[in-house]
Amino acid sequence: MALLNFFSKNNTPAKLPFKTDIHCHIIPGVDDGSPDSATSSELVERMRAWGIEKIIATPHVTESTFENTPDILDPALDELLTELNKRNIRIPITRSSENRIDDYFREQLATGQITPFPNNYILVENSFIQEPWQLDQFLFDLKVKGYKPILAHPERFVYYYDEHPQRYDELHHAGTLFQINVLSLAGAYSKKEKRAAERLIEKGYVDFLGTDLHNHRHADAIDAYLRTKDARNHFSALENRLLNDKVFG
Repeated sequence: MALLNFFSKNNTPAKLPFKTDIHCHIIPGVDDGSPDSATSSELVERMRAWGIEKIIATPHVTESTFENTPDILDPALDELLTELNKRNIRIPITRSSENRIDDYFREQLATGQITPFPNNYILVENSFIQEPWQLDQFLFDLKVKGYKPILAHPERFVYYYDEHPQRYDELHHAGTLFQINVLSLAGAYSKKEKRAAERLIEKGYVDFLGTDLHNHRHADAIDAYLRTKDARNHFSALENRLLNDKVFG
């Protein structure tokens, strides 16, 4: 009986340690995330099973690839909300954006086309190739303008975790908040990114978690992760430290 209880306990998936997801790509047809409102609705159902009760979607705003504006994003969000209503899926969903630090983002920000999170938090993203030019000055300028920058998935930037890990200390000590992907902790990208995420937990640098959910393959990876001992260990280490629900709940 004890052995049966052991396996039953470990086969029961954990819930995510936050109820407000602040990083996902479920707005249909606007980036490399969900292609349509039907898929988005299915993904939302899966998110609810993980314990998510509120979603702030973050479609990409990226020069040349996803040059999104409110005129594109808001109708797409409305389409999703209409589909969810038809399916009787009740969950609050709003949107901000995941903003690649490039000239397009700077222009959109200057003209008031960027929708930040509540209380002027704003999700920014480095290029995966190299750190943006004068990143520290740019983040400082954001703060001077009243924004509170959150750096999306710093554990995914090879030029940090392989080459300049001290940048994590410098950026976080300067007041830039870090958002780590659940998919990184799940090992869905690479072992190195998973280990980088774990090191940021050990340093106490993980301020937010986000699913970064794009598709059913990502959802499958999260489902599998939530049944692991790793998930329970990660969530235990993050207990009472995440700001998702404290800031946006």
